[in-house]
Amino acid sequence: MSYLDAIILGILQGLTEFLPVSSSGHLVLTQALLGVKEPGVAFELLVHLGTLLAVVIYFRHRLGRLVASLFHRDRKPERAVVGYLVIGTVPAGVAGVLFKDFFEGAFSNPLMTAMMLFATGLILLSTYLVPAGRRDVSVISSVVMGLGQALAIMPGISRSGSTIAAGMLTGVKPSEAAEFSFLLAIPAIAGAVAFKVDELLELKSQLAGQYLVGTIVSFLFALVAVYTVLAVIKRGKFQYFAYYCFAAGAVGLYLFL
Repeated sequence: MSYLDAIILGILQGLTEFLPVSSSGHLVLTQALLGVKEPGVAFELLVHLGTLLAVVIYFRHRLGRLVASLFHRDRKPERAVVGYLVIGTVPAGVAGVLFKDFFEGAFSNPLMTAMMLFATGLILLSTYLVPAGRRDVSVISSVVMGLGQALAIMPGISRSGSTIAAGMLTGVKPSEAAEFSFLLAIPAIAGAVAFKVDELLELKSQLAGQYLVGTIVSFLFALVAVYTVLAVIKRGKFQYFAYYCFAAGAVGLYLFL
């Protein structure tokens, strides 16, 4: 892996982790195009750490209130959100353990990834079927959004896209669905990194510089992505990302079919 490869992949990861266009799908297709062969999933874990840091920094005040609510009985709404985050995290955790080999195998299949980008486009377009909701996140919506996050372990299925769409389809306010989706990413990414920490401990020293650059670039572009998604959600243009997913999937099919 060259430094240019690391920068390109870091930009893709940072932008697409929170834009509803599938970060894993773009990494799989781009690595296939560049001919980059990684020793395990170490690079992906590190660039995911970059995106994790970005969302933690962006929502630092919100996260502070959620943590404080655990020690103050009068902050029931915030404590409820913490509970919903726990509920929403369970499906992905279970799916990751039960279908670990299947999901890891999918990361070496760019053709399947391209097809899943079409699925992401359909998921995003499905939000056209319902009017904009006015509800806050509830137990039911957190379960549905958690199932969307579990589905998004598959490369090509957008985590942010599937979770935000799931929230909107259950009547959650679009902006609330987006914020909950971003918060839900924190335990998901942290758990994925912890689950594969042995990969990080086996990093080759000659790749350390490239991996560090990729992580920093991912962090910076992830911040841009968070601002972009929230702005698009407020303008009611969320479904427009579907057309990009269709185009990216078509390019993938053309190149790898």
